[in-house]
Amino acid sequence: MDPIPLQTGFGLVSIGLLFLVLVVLTIWQSVAIVDAYEKEALTVFGEYRKLLEPGINFIPPFVSRTYPFDMRTQTLDVPRQEAITRDNSPVTADAVVYIKVMDAKKAFLEVDNYKKAVSNLAQTTLRAVLGDMELDDTLNKRQEINAKIRKELDEPTDEWGIRVESVEVREVNPSKDVQQAMEQQTSAERRRRAMILEAQGERRSAVEQAEGDKQSNIIRAQGEKQSQILEAQGDAISTVLRARSAESMGERAIIERGMETLEEIGKGESTTFVLPQELTSLVGRYGKALSGSDVQQMDGLEGKEFDEETEQLLGLEDIESALEELDSYADENLSTSRDGEEIPDAEIEEFEVDEADIDLEAETERPSD
Repeated sequence: MDPIPLQTGFGLVSIGLLFLVLVVLTIWQSVAIVDAYEKEALTVFGEYRKLLEPGINFIPPFVSRTYPFDMRTQTLDVPRQEAITRDNSPVTADAVVYIKVMDAKKAFLEVDNYKKAVSNLAQTTLRAVLGDMELDDTLNKRQEINAKIRKELDEPTDEWGIRVESVEVREVNPSKDVQQAMEQQTSAERRRRAMILEAQGERRSAVEQAEGDKQSNIIRAQGEKQSQILEAQGDAISTVLRARSAESMGERAIIERGMETLEEIGKGESTTFVLPQELTSLVGRYGKALSGSDVQQMDGLEGKEFDEETEQLLGLEDIESALEELDSYADENLSTSRDGEEIPDAEIEEFEVDEADIDLEAETERPSD
């Protein structure tokens, strides 16, 4: 057997290596590995075939091409946009849009670059929404702006297989001139509030001062009222006592004077006496005075009608007690004679003579004309 030429041997080795490389490349091109958070669109000869799911996928080698789509929520920054509000105030604003690919086939076939498309649409929508609002609303109603932008993005992005999950406006800044005017307005508002608070404090202080003066005047008036009532109470007691003393002493003086007259008449030698009506009535009054049955009750303060508070302030119960003590003292004094000696009860009964009997005896003893 003839040996193989050396040149021919090198040629066979080269062919074998080339075949091996071709096999490796074929296997490499035939296998597509897709990550768990992705899906890939497969095209063969430029024609869409299917979506490759996560894992190992076998595809036609050398004529296939794949386009990956991230199925997770993605963040798109919307560049700062300038807009004119409805009240002609220039503002600038930027935002963040959160999107998610829901249908990779639509995102591959319906739009060239879904990220760029969503970003451009968000920019125009942001300017439109700000232009339809007044300046104060753009500064204060962030949630309303976010909701409007998201609503405007939902319909077109749905055709692209994209869902807008949320929109967040980061900053809304008016122009420098407007900012200066707002700062001046804020300063003026703060000064106004400070003046209002100061005025309210002064008013509250004045009210509290007036309330204190009112309470002080009320307490002072109550003290003066109580003082006047106590003074009137003392005057009333003094007046009642003086009146009772004067009445008792006057009545007693008349009775004692009449009895002295009767005593002088009795010392005479005549046994027949003619007594005037006024003198005979003194005998009964003297007996009543000694027995205490002729003591007149005067209407003092206790006979008047007062409310409960005035009765407590006047001390009518104390006055009544004092007058009862005076009556008791007077009753005890009526039981004593002019010289201070005690008069027996039998002698007191002798003076209780009926006035009609005395008058009858006087008429009987009177000599006829």
